[in-house]
Amino acid sequence: MISSSLFRTPDGKNRAFTFALITSLFLLWGFLNGMIDVMDKHFQEELNLSLSQSAWVQFAHYLGYFLMALPAGWLASKLGYKGGIITGLLMVAVGGFWFIAATNIATFWAFLLGVCLIASGLTFLETVANPYTTVLGPKEYAATRINLAQSCNGIGWIFGPIAGAMFFYSTDAAGKSTGAETLWVPYAAVGVVVLLLAIVFAKVELPDIKTADEYQIDSDGTAVRSGRAPAAAHGGTVGAAGRGLSTFLIWLNIVVLSAAFGMIVTAIATVFDHDESHALGIFLGAAAVSVVAGTVLLAIRGRNISGQSIWSHPHFSSATLTQFFYVAAQSGIFAYFINYMTSQAPVTITNQTASTLASVGFILFLAGRFTGAWLLKKFPAHRILGLYGALNVVICAVVMLKLGWISVVAVFLSYFFMSIMFPTIFALGIHGLGSRAKQASSYIVMAIMGGAIVPKVMGHVADTSSVSVSFIVPLICFLAVTAYGYGWSKLSGSQGVIGVAPTKGH
Repeated sequence: MISSSLFRTPDGKNRAFTFALITSLFLLWGFLNGMIDVMDKHFQEELNLSLSQSAWVQFAHYLGYFLMALPAGWLASKLGYKGGIITGLLMVAVGGFWFIAATNIATFWAFLLGVCLIASGLTFLETVANPYTTVLGPKEYAATRINLAQSCNGIGWIFGPIAGAMFFYSTDAAGKSTGAETLWVPYAAVGVVVLLLAIVFAKVELPDIKTADEYQIDSDGTAVRSGRAPAAAHGGTVGAAGRGLSTFLIWLNIVVLSAAFGMIVTAIATVFDHDESHALGIFLGAAAVSVVAGTVLLAIRGRNISGQSIWSHPHFSSATLTQFFYVAAQSGIFAYFINYMTSQAPVTITNQTASTLASVGFILFLAGRFTGAWLLKKFPAHRILGLYGALNVVICAVVMLKLGWISVVAVFLSYFFMSIMFPTIFALGIHGLGSRAKQASSYIVMAIMGGAIVPKVMGHVADTSSVSVSFIVPLICFLAVTAYGYGWSKLSGSQGVIGVAPTKGH
C-alpha cells in the first residue's frame, strides 16, 4: 500500500483525492493515443496509402501538441491549473464531435483535422497535469507520483486499441468492412465524457501549489543552492563555460524546431493530394532556412542568457531534446506495431488480431509503469532512465536481426522498457525550476513533435526495406535517451532524485 506521505504537501494537507482526479486525465489521453496507434493501418487500406503516407496521422496528432504547447503553458500560468484543464477538456470535446462530420466528409484531411483538434486539447491537459503531479507531495517523490499517474495513462492505452479494433476494423454480415462508417463512434463518446469531466473540474478545488525554486531563477538568477556550481554570476549572466554548453544545447533545440517547421511546410504542400515526390526537397529547404535564421538569432542574443532563463540550465534544455527523441521512438514503434505483426511474425496475423496484441503490449507498458514507480523510490531516477534506454537499444537491435519469435518477443519487451521514459524525462527536466516549471513544462510537451517527424522516416525505411530494418530509427533515438539518463547528474549538478529509504518507513 502506498503511504499517504506520498501526497502530503508542505502545508500538511493530504492531496490524494486531487491526485486521483488528475490521474483520470491520464487515463483519457492514454485511451485516445491508443486509438491513434491502430488508425494508421485502417487508412492504409481504406485510402491505399503507403506506410510513409499513413504516418500523416501521427503527424496531425503531434502537430496539435507542437502548435498548442506554448499557448497552453501561457494560459496555465495565467489561469492556473484548473483553467488549463477545463480549456483542454472543452477542446477535446470539440475534436471528438468533429469526427461525426469527418465521417460524412470522408476525406483524409477531415480525419487529420479531428486528430489535430483532439491533440490540441490534450496538450493543455498534459502541460498542466504532468507538472501538477510532481507538486502534490514531497519533492523527493516527484518522479514516483508522475509515474503512478502515467500508469493510468497505460490503462487507457490498453483499451484504446481494443476500441479501435472494434470500430475501425468492424465488418458486416457479408464480411465487408464498415470501419469507415463507424470510426466516429468512440470519438463522439469521448466528447460526451470530457464534457462531464469539465463540469466536475469546474466544481472542485484545485490548489495552485508552488514548486521549490532550487536554482533561484525566480529572484535575480545569481543565488544557487548548496552543493551546486554557480549557474550565474556577475549580475545574473551565465559564466563562459556554462554559456557555451547552454548555447550548444539551445542550438540543438533550434535544429529540432527547424525539423518540425520543415515537416509542417511539407504537410501543407503534400498532404491533400498525397503527392510526396518532392517532399524531401521541400522539407530540407524549409528546415535549412529555419536553422540559418535561428542560428543568426542565437548568435545575436546568446551572450545575454541569464541564470533566470530556464534555458541556462542544461538539465532542462537537454530534456526537451531527449523528450523529442523518446516520443519519436515510442510513436514509431506504436504506429507500426500492427504492420510488424502482420508482415514480420512467423505466422499469419490479421489486422484485428494485431490490434488486440497491441493491447498486450500496453499491458506490459502498464506493468513497466508500476514496477518503475517502485524502482524510482529505491534508486536515482536518472540511472533507471539510462538503464532502460540502453536495454531498448539492445532490443531494437534484436528486432532488426529478424530472429523470428525472439524478435517478436523483443518488440513486446520494448513496451515494458519504454514505460517510465516520458514521465521520468519530464520530472528530471523540470527539477528545481520553481514557478518556471509550468513554462518549462510547455516546452517539454512541445518536444513531443518528435512523434510527428520520425515515424515518417521509419515508414520510409519500412517501405524501401522492411518493418524490421526500420527499427534502426528508434534504436538511434534510444541512444539519446541513454545518454541523457547517465549524464543528467552532471547536467543538473544534483546527485539524483530518489525516494526515502525503506528504513524510514516508506
